[in-house]
Amino acid sequence: MIRLKLIKQEYIDYARANASIGINGTVLTNVNSNALVLSPRYIQKLKALADVFRPYGIQVYLTARFSAPIETGDLETADPLNAEVRQWWKNKADEIYAAIPDFGGFLVKANSEGQPGPNNYGRSHVDGANMLAEAVAPHNGIIMWRAFVYSEEKPEDRAKQAYSEFKPFDGKFKDNVLVQVKNGAIDFQPREPFHPLFGAMPDTPLMMEFQITQEYLGGMSHLVFLPKLFEEVLEEDTYTEGEGSTVANIIDGQLSNKKLTGMAGVANIGTAKNWTGHPFGQANWYGFGRLAWDPETSAKTIAQDWLKMTFTNDSDFVDPMTKLLLESREAVVNYMTPLGLHHIMAANHHQGPGPWVKDMPRPDWTSVYYHKAAVDGIGFDRTSSGSNALEQYAPEIQKKYSDPATTPDKYLLWFHHLPWDYKMKSGKTLWYEIAAHYQKGVEQVEDMQKTWQTMKEYVNPQVFEKTNMLLNIQLKEAKQWRNACLLYFQQFSKMDFPDFIPEMTKDLNYYKSLKLPYAPGISPSWN
Repeated sequence: MIRLKLIKQEYIDYARANASIGINGTVLTNVNSNALVLSPRYIQKLKALADVFRPYGIQVYLTARFSAPIETGDLETADPLNAEVRQWWKNKADEIYAAIPDFGGFLVKANSEGQPGPNNYGRSHVDGANMLAEAVAPHNGIIMWRAFVYSEEKPEDRAKQAYSEFKPFDGKFKDNVLVQVKNGAIDFQPREPFHPLFGAMPDTPLMMEFQITQEYLGGMSHLVFLPKLFEEVLEEDTYTEGEGSTVANIIDGQLSNKKLTGMAGVANIGTAKNWTGHPFGQANWYGFGRLAWDPETSAKTIAQDWLKMTFTNDSDFVDPMTKLLLESREAVVNYMTPLGLHHIMAANHHQGPGPWVKDMPRPDWTSVYYHKAAVDGIGFDRTSSGSNALEQYAPEIQKKYSDPATTPDKYLLWFHHLPWDYKMKSGKTLWYEIAAHYQKGVEQVEDMQKTWQTMKEYVNPQVFEKTNMLLNIQLKEAKQWRNACLLYFQQFSKMDFPDFIPEMTKDLNYYKSLKLPYAPGISPSWN
């Protein structure tokens, strides 16, 4: 028996903080973790944490590396229809539950971004998920099987692939399986239309996966109130059972009468003294917890409650800061990816602009794959004349979004490839409106700075100064996004910048040359 002698106070504080906002479970390992986390030594570590979290009503979960039977050296295959493999997982589940009777179950990333899965053996996601579901079922465990799948071998639009793979399996998963679906079909972009799987699998419990870490929204240096993003997705109408069939009503089980429901959040909690790095990053953690229990709670209510509990009840602080929070997400969309643009960040990390990115190991890791900027225009045609990803939505949405004139501007270039001189609803050209949104995003950050300068008397000096410095960084990076993207797209539009765009003092090559050697998620390097 391995005895663990140190329980850090941080674990207790973490459990208490999660419990305070209603979070009742935590997956302790990354979705890309290897099989080591299933070894006896780590099961003992898991037990120690489970004992800490249990008084706070929090169950612990692990990621299950699909190839674990091979990586442990026990078997030569991980085929989910192989009897020895099935028994291996049953034995592993029994081993874990013997140590932790209230273990929650497994989260699985399979056949995505190089991760192994049932497809390696010619088997389906149902085969893999149901095998694991059978292993944990005697212990009342659950399987959260992620639907984030895409393959470079498949020529179809990446936005279509999860739907294509999972829709045929509706109703075939075991009752203790939750299919975990990201809010959008690409990958946690500043803005995406809701994922078409919501509304397409009425006989399968679908679990929402939101990201709290701001991976594509400036990381922990940008002030972005994500409950506004969450609210936008949850309020979307899928029309799966007629008008009013919102995403929120699907994931909470109202429309399908499902008892097993859930919402997952990719956490922004780290080792910083204030947990999240950015003082306002805590608002996103808090907002996620609120919405997980009541997905119809308004972002405004969440913002007001968090500000009052964190700083002061004084309306002279709460009112302007509520406005700031509610507008902050739109500011980021404007200075990064306006009008439905998406996935145009730098290569090898997700910080900073990179609309020029191409020649990556796979085309759907590039920027040019998504924006398709050329002399004839910009945008990804997902109508019947293009990839037809629009077909995956309800007829009511198809009808509205098939025509650029009736497509909401916020999704315009997500669904349409349009000429630079296309006349927008404003009467201006598409090129003008792209420039106007980038400029507006910068100005919104400047307004955030001005508002924050008037809040000094309501917060402690350390929080004020740190937020002030971070807003300075945000403004600098917002300008970089504006300048780099407009300079790049101007090569194709061949049109002058509108008068409101400040004179560019750097050329496109300058922005291409910028390095971020310490960007999150990569090994520090100047190469």
